[in-house]
Amino acid sequence: MIELGKTDNRNAPTRLLQPGVLSSLSNLELVAKAVVEGFVMGLHRSPKYGFSQEFVEYRAYTEGDDPRHIDWNVYSRTDKTFIKLFKGETNSHLMLLLDTSASMGFASASVSKLQYGKYLAASLAYLASRQHDAIGCMTFNKEILEFRPPTSKSGTLHGVIHTLDSAEPIEGTALHKPFTRFREHVKKRGLVAVISDFYCQPEDLQDNVQPLTSHGQDVILFHLLDPGEMYPDIKESTLYEDMETGEAIEVSPIFMKQDYPAKVKAHIAAIQKAAQGMNADHVLIDTSQPLDRALHSYLTFREKRA
Repeated sequence: MIELGKTDNRNAPTRLLQPGVLSSLSNLELVAKAVVEGFVMGLHRSPKYGFSQEFVEYRAYTEGDDPRHIDWNVYSRTDKTFIKLFKGETNSHLMLLLDTSASMGFASASVSKLQYGKYLAASLAYLASRQHDAIGCMTFNKEILEFRPPTSKSGTLHGVIHTLDSAEPIEGTALHKPFTRFREHVKKRGLVAVISDFYCQPEDLQDNVQPLTSHGQDVILFHLLDPGEMYPDIKESTLYEDMETGEAIEVSPIFMKQDYPAKVKAHIAAIQKAAQGMNADHVLIDTSQPLDRALHSYLTFREKRA
């Protein structure tokens, strides 16, 4: 049964700052740092989530690895370069796909879906950097706006956050473009986080994501919805305009109370079913809630797919 907007805090030892409070911070990189450092402290460094620093093994250095993690003592003895791995670290990559279509600009409170998506994407990037994962990102609407292939080179985190921060909510959505570009340019298997309100046909989503999961990519869909979309409170007939098409329709309070909730739940269930059908994770996020549930979902997903 789907409960819109409910946050499960049973396994969350701490609640992060509210999105409205995060919006008062000066820049996105500071937001990401504040969110992740607070979140990690709340985990009490649980080895379940891969934050211990227990040494596990070495692996050979490969192009793109951060040279800061080379064990120079081993190099001095063997003349070979090895990376020192710790428990919880991986040789993986995280690719962030952020929807910046016009509908993502909707906000019934202080933070829009897109702003929340930026907070989430930047926090995931910051978290992945702590795990020494390669990071990449793509912003898209009906076109691909910016694309940064996953890498662990110095300066990557700053570049990814800058890309996310510059995104603006404009135009419509065309899912085939970002996913086609992804398949063409990202061959290595890894983690893919898609952040969107998923105002699309579930069949279109499945058609475009299925090839990724079929080729070994591990995909998690963060489904962002504003509380005003889930629980609209109107007391008289209101003219609603589609933010992407400009089409307008008049709706009555009776429709919004009796019929609209069922339609929203049906769409969410259809997106969830599509995700299950292509072996992807689906996480419904209420953008009025703190980011703890989203980050817990990501870590659970990451550990499960490791």
